[in-house]
Amino acid sequence: MIHADPESAMPAAYAATPFAQRLGLTLPVVQAPMAGVSTPALAAAVSNAGGLGSLGLGAMNADAARQAIALTREQTTRPFNVNLFCHAPATADAAREARWLQYLAPRFAEFDAQPPATLREVYTSFLADDDMFDMLLAERPEVVSLHFGLPPAWRIAALRQAGIYLMATATDMREAARIAAAGVDAIVAQGIEAGGHRGMFDPAARDEQLGTLALTRLLARRFDAPVIAAGGIMDGAGVAAVLALGAQAAQLGTAFISCPESSADMPHRHALLDQAEVATTLTRAISGRPARSIANRYTELGAAADCPPTPDYPIAYDAGKALHAAARARGVPAATLMRQLQAELNDCIGRLAR
Repeated sequence: MIHADPESAMPAAYAATPFAQRLGLTLPVVQAPMAGVSTPALAAAVSNAGGLGSLGLGAMNADAARQAIALTREQTTRPFNVNLFCHAPATADAAREARWLQYLAPRFAEFDAQPPATLREVYTSFLADDDMFDMLLAERPEVVSLHFGLPPAWRIAALRQAGIYLMATATDMREAARIAAAGVDAIVAQGIEAGGHRGMFDPAARDEQLGTLALTRLLARRFDAPVIAAGGIMDGAGVAAVLALGAQAAQLGTAFISCPESSADMPHRHALLDQAEVATTLTRAISGRPARSIANRYTELGAAADCPPTPDYPIAYDAGKALHAAARARGVPAATLMRQLQAELNDCIGRLAR
């Protein structure tokens, strides 16, 4: 990451935004929560370096979340953020889920595995998780950020009364207006370039797909609340660009995945580090909600003409996680690798011939 030493350096002039001053940051950088990738060690390292580290708690229950907060506090005394998912609870549809599993069955077979017999909702929305809410009031993390929407007004009021600074993700002007009206302290402006899940309140609504720079400028002009820009920001030049457009900080995710403190597996790290160009795509196939992923055979399944509708989020995630586990356990079959090599060779020869 971009380094700063909070013990020996005063914030530079560009870092002295109200958001940074409120949280004691010497660098206006927020590490994106990234559920499944962020760790207490990563969050603490970022906070100790003058930014705002983050934990992704959306896939945890209250006990695991409490433990993650405790582990982070063992490694830093500085503020850090915890992130929660506010998606509408899933609607189960046995027929739809069965069609999805049938569609994925040939891919499981490539790894000598069977798809799950049924799918389940792999984690609980914060909207329905009373234990998580009680844990937050007891532990009082300095910052709580919200993704996929907002909790009820009374929960927002209770968290703020507990002294917790609140942030929420907006992908367009309408969502930002709802965040501001709810009294949330800061708005995370998530552009279409952002990796991971789109923070859309309603995944069935039309996605304006605004870029980070355009969205940041729109929200910074319209709202008094601090705007944190997120999406496609990988270095200090990107941070400078969004600050110039009115953001009070930049949120970076992919830039931190290759850090040794993250929990990303080696194939994920290699995909980001070893390729000069990494193709990404938006897909619902992974989880049932739009998410930006590295393009791969799984995302190709989601884009195929015969792809059936995905189950609701996060029910579809159960199948995606099971297939990922099967692939990791088995490795890539030789025939599959040969097909991949042939496709890559054909593509390369085709480009050389042009």
